[in-house]
Amino acid sequence: MAMQEKFALITGATSGIGYELAKLFANDQYNLVIVARNADELNTTAIKLSQQYGVEVVTLAKDLVQREAPQQVYEEVKAKGIQIDVLVNNAGQGQYGLFVDTDLERELDIIQLNVSAYVSLTKFYLQEMVARNDGKILNVASIASKLPGPWQAVYHATKAFVLSFTEALRSEIKESDVTITALLPGPTDTDFFNKAQMQESKIVQEGDLADPVQVAKDGYEALMAGDDKVVSGLKNRLQTAVSNVMPDSMLADTMNKQQRPADTNS
Repeated sequence: MAMQEKFALITGATSGIGYELAKLFANDQYNLVIVARNADELNTTAIKLSQQYGVEVVTLAKDLVQREAPQQVYEEVKAKGIQIDVLVNNAGQGQYGLFVDTDLERELDIIQLNVSAYVSLTKFYLQEMVARNDGKILNVASIASKLPGPWQAVYHATKAFVLSFTEALRSEIKESDVTITALLPGPTDTDFFNKAQMQESKIVQEGDLADPVQVAKDGYEALMAGDDKVVSGLKNRLQTAVSNVMPDSMLADTMNKQQRPADTNS
C-alpha cells in the first residue's frame, strides 16, 4: 500500500523563511498547500517546487489581513479533500516608526495578520489534529517576542502574543501526540524590512542579517523533533538569554538604540 500522502500548509510561502520551509517540506516529500496574497508569485513558486521535488503544490491566493481569509483557506482546503498534517503559520509583517506617528489602520492590519490569522488557522487545524491524535504546528514568532520593541512596538507585541499563545497550547495538548513549536528568528535577510519601511534603521544598516535558509532549517528540525521552541542563531540565543535577566525598561532602551534610524545620534 502506498504511503498516505502528507500535506503541509504554509502561509507566506512565496519568499523568505516561508519559501525556504516549503523547500524543506517538499524535499521530504510533503505535498504543499501554499498561501500568499499574490497569485502570480504563488504560481511561479508552485511550478518551481513541483518541478524540483515532484510533489503536488496547491495554491491559495488569500490576503490574511482580511478577517474572513483564514476561514476561507480552511474551507477551500477541506473542499479539496486534503488533510493538513503540518500547519506553518509564517506570514507576518511589521511597521517601522514611533507609535505616535504610525498609521493605525496599518497596525490593525498587522495585528489581524500576525495574531488573528495565526489564532484562526491554529484553531481550525489543531481541533482536527487533536481529534485524530496526529499533527504538527510551527508558529513563526521572533526574538522580538522576548524584547519590547521601540520603533516597532506593535510588531514586537504581536510576536510576544504568538510565543505566549504557542506555549500555552503546548501545555494544553501535551497528553496528545500533537506537537506545537515556536520558531524565534532574529533579524533575517527577507523582504520584511522593505515592507515595514525599515531600511533606514540601525539594525538593517549596521546589523548582520541571518540567512533565511539557516533559519528555516533550524525551525524545520525543531518542528520535526517536537521541540517547544527554537531560537535561531547563536547571537540571538545570547540576546534572548540576556533578556531573561535584564529589566524590561533597560531592554526597551537598548532596543530603542538598535532600532532607531541609523543617521540619528547615539
